[in-house]
Amino acid sequence: MSRMLGCFFGLLACVLCASAGAQGFPAKSLRLVVPFPPGGVTDISSRVVAAKLSVELGQPVVVENRAGASGVIGAEIGAKSAPDGYTLTMGNISTLAINAVTFAKLPYDPVASFAPVSMVAIQPLVIAVHPSVAAQTLAELVALAKAQPGKLNYGTAGSSIYLAVEFFNTAAGVKMNHIPYKGSSPAIADLIGGQLQVLFDPFSSLYPQVRSGKARGLAVTTEKRSAMAPGLPTVAELGYPGFDVSSWQGIVVAAGTPRDIVERLNPDVVKVLASQDVKDQFA
Repeated sequence: MSRMLGCFFGLLACVLCASAGAQGFPAKSLRLVVPFPPGGVTDISSRVVAAKLSVELGQPVVVENRAGASGVIGAEIGAKSAPDGYTLTMGNISTLAINAVTFAKLPYDPVASFAPVSMVAIQPLVIAVHPSVAAQTLAELVALAKAQPGKLNYGTAGSSIYLAVEFFNTAAGVKMNHIPYKGSSPAIADLIGGQLQVLFDPFSSLYPQVRSGKARGLAVTTEKRSAMAPGLPTVAELGYPGFDVSSWQGIVVAAGTPRDIVERLNPDVVKVLASQDVKDQFA
């Protein structure tokens, strides 16, 4: 009986401590691990959210870029961080989904290693070419790629985008030369510089270059056109029915983080995403 009472009071003390910890959370600054370099869509969305989340939480939320290996390095850091809510990770379609089937072995489990906090953004990829490429439309790009198999260089920043391009290559019956990048920024820099002829990249990263005339946009990869660029047709409507690929980002914490801390973070992230200021910045 004394042992049972000891266990009971021990468990009660743990519950009370956890509750007290959640009530006092956060008592110090938080970090938001971004598994990609500065300048890409995951980094941009992270910085917008972190700035506002700092206000909601009353503590600084510091963005920490840990790029490499299609996001594996940063995701591993987040997965192996202390499960106390002070390390957030901005996951995306690569780190939390595609990497599980494109890597023979991962140092983390995309499902078991994390607890989800909130989805952040979903958007199409843009297909763009360097202005020197003799293709004004997607059909002309396909014709050019067929005429010069393996000659056109295309860049990708992450395993999910690589699979999207290979999905397109298979559907169109073309072969282009793959150049992998650690993130969107270096890939976009090489597209603008002419080292790349073709780039598939998330809308928020690549479309500004299209709008400025530094790249030529040919299509978006989602089933419906983007309201931000209604003039860009979809791949599906250009003769590839069923082609529907999007990029998404979401915040997670390490598995084992107390549920009440996750439930403390979620409404604050949702409030940040619902604010007009953040909507305007995302737009």
